[in-house]
Amino acid sequence: MRIRDAAVFLGVSDDTVRRLVEAGTLPATSDGAGRKVIDGYELARFAREQSTTSPDPLGVHSSARNRFVGLVTDIKRDTVMAQVELQCGPFRVVSLMSSEAVDDLDLQLGSVAVAVVKSTTVIIETPEGAS
Repeated sequence: MRIRDAAVFLGVSDDTVRRLVEAGTLPATSDGAGRKVIDGYELARFAREQSTTSPDPLGVHSSARNRFVGLVTDIKRDTVMAQVELQCGPFRVVSLMSSEAVDDLDLQLGSVAVAVVKSTTVIIETPEGAS
């Protein structure tokens, strides 16, 4: 993942990501063209380590809605079912789905995915639009 894309997922500037890489806080390698790139899974781990939840200023609880873009941080599966965890900014989103769906979506650690929240169901989508 390029520096600017990593910055989008972290919610920071490109320069901030460059400083994190230069400081050794965020591991990066170089691609074939010599540009700095960050592994999606390493970025997800970093985001998870840095994430904190903001306190509710109103003091009330509410349910999250709609779409959360994030990175796959964990997949636990057996022959029938799977548990997929995403780090979506400061939010950790977990979805239960069939193991077949994980294969169909080609979900892997570090993959970009979108959690669509509707009531108590979480649907995972990939950038290609499969769900």
